[in-house]
Amino acid sequence: MKTFTIINELKMKHFKKLIVALALAAGVTSCESLDVEPTGFYSDENFYKTIEDAEASILYAYDALTLVSYAPVTYYFTELASDNCNVKADEGADAQAFVNWEITAQNQLLTQYYRSIYIAVNRANAVIENIEGKGFNPEDEKRILGEALFLRAYNHFNAVKAFGLAPLQKSLIDKLDETTATLPADMQEVYAFLIDDLTRAIDNLEVNRVTGRADKVAAQALLSKVYLFAASAKESGVPKYNAITESVDNLYAKAAEYAGMVLNNQGEYSHDTDLQNIYNIDSPNGPEHIFILSLDRSGTQEGDYSKLSKYFIPYIDGATVYLKNTDGTFSPTHDGWSVFQTSDKLFSSYAADDKRKTDLFVSEIYDQDEVAIGSVADGTVIYPFTRKYIDPLFEGDKTSTRPYLIRYSDIQLVYAEATANADGLAQYNQIRNRANATELASIGGLSKVDFRKLIVEERQRELAYEGDRLWDLRRTNTVQSNVTNAAGLSPEAVAFYPIPQREIDLNPNIN
Repeated sequence: MKTFTIINELKMKHFKKLIVALALAAGVTSCESLDVEPTGFYSDENFYKTIEDAEASILYAYDALTLVSYAPVTYYFTELASDNCNVKADEGADAQAFVNWEITAQNQLLTQYYRSIYIAVNRANAVIENIEGKGFNPEDEKRILGEALFLRAYNHFNAVKAFGLAPLQKSLIDKLDETTATLPADMQEVYAFLIDDLTRAIDNLEVNRVTGRADKVAAQALLSKVYLFAASAKESGVPKYNAITESVDNLYAKAAEYAGMVLNNQGEYSHDTDLQNIYNIDSPNGPEHIFILSLDRSGTQEGDYSKLSKYFIPYIDGATVYLKNTDGTFSPTHDGWSVFQTSDKLFSSYAADDKRKTDLFVSEIYDQDEVAIGSVADGTVIYPFTRKYIDPLFEGDKTSTRPYLIRYSDIQLVYAEATANADGLAQYNQIRNRANATELASIGGLSKVDFRKLIVEERQRELAYEGDRLWDLRRTNTVQSNVTNAAGLSPEAVAFYPIPQREIDLNPNIN
């Protein structure tokens, strides 16, 4: 039975016991729709009586990540605003704003994303505050608490990458007067909180691969990314990051330490030698997938299934088309909405024989008889599109395409960048070798700064369309040197999106 089915059976079985005010589900930091003080929240009176209750609550916390206003919106932030892609001409104004770097506090995509983050945080807080001391098996209690701590950190990390000094919601909101959280004093407070949550998560979790859920390795991986972001942002002079008290060298060392745990201290996850296998929709438990969402075409509503592929595939007469595989076989796919269109800069960054170009981008399409019917060259396919989000078993618009939230190659590159030494070079070269790209013989003659620049360039090629590019540009303070439309903006404007005006209006503690 698929993980998706198990999760949804548990969720449906216990949902009636999961009493959470619907108004809060609409917006954690907003109170305009709350006419009366809600009374039906998580408590030891009405929930957490059994381990099944606890499991249902942590699944509910994971479920927030699949909100249509969360996972898909990430790509507007991280891909459209970067040098990876352009947007179709008739896409909405809020999407155009990201490409043009004209993002304001009234942008509705910003508002959706912000609210989704804090919905997810609040659900994690509900578990954290209610799981301990309920008499559950100690192993179950530690596991569920560890997962909730991971989720709280994961969502807060999204907030700081997107908005900078956004509220830290450290406890469950179950009263009206708790909906106006204050901003953290500085980045030191933010990162200390993230690090504490993830350190506790690591202590509570074991290596336990389950599609759609986090384990010890996921927590170690995320902590390595947190440390790397802090290290490079402080080193690069990103606004507000000088408040972090730990030295840049120590931050890099911590990033390397936790990335090294992922690479060396477990046997469940590993480098996949087959590049296309990473993106096999029906292999969510592939060796690379440290943390991946649980989405399946058998779901009944969007968020259970995915439409992610529609954003990346061009529109081709509303037809089913076929893609030629590296083994000579053909796979069908629906066409798409042409939203995220590959930039010339990204496509040309790959060497001609780089497998991430030849195997993972589509420039020609076929019919069911395996006859070529169009290409980029003749204009039928308006841009070379990624194969990372293709589901050959699609059911109409319903697919099992999933965001690759954390994968092993990402952490290899974290380790390489953090160490900037011969050990890091070996990880870098393993990724280059798989792609049929020329390896770097040594780092002799390269400074750490120069080697790290090579790693960030490699991250663009390796992790294209996986939701990392803008964050990499932000933490290295290179948005303006890579994205033409960001030129002339203030350092703060390229480093952080504005907190939505609606949230500022509703929360006097945000200014």
